[in-house]
Amino acid sequence: QLQASGGGLVQAGGSLRLSCAASGGTFSNFRVGWFRQAPGKEREFVAAIVWGGGSTRYADSVKGRFTISKNSALNTVYLQMNTLKPEDTAVYQCALTQTIWSSLHDASRYRNWGQGTLVTVSS
Repeated sequence: QLQASGGGLVQAGGSLRLSCAASGGTFSNFRVGWFRQAPGKEREFVAAIVWGGGSTRYADSVKGRFTISKNSALNTVYLQMNTLKPEDTAVYQCALTQTIWSSLHDASRYRNWGQGTLVTVSS
């Protein structure tokens, strides 16, 4: 079971850090992804990290603003979001996959979705 937290209301240009923690298990041998879904829109890939090696991948829309990282001791994945824009407003979810690198953006390859945390960016 994954638990996402850290969302909230922030002004444009501000920052938030989201956390994704695993309860009852570990991220070992998995890749962890962050996705978001805005009202009336489809779920969108944000970022992913390979737990073992730490390699990361980002959507073009967040590259240079968001950073995905991990804390192995806490079995937690973070999404640091800087220079937030109103269009970043969405429910953010984390999930697990063992898919290949080229499919990390594909939500259908993921499972164990967390309940999501709402990020609202005001203009």
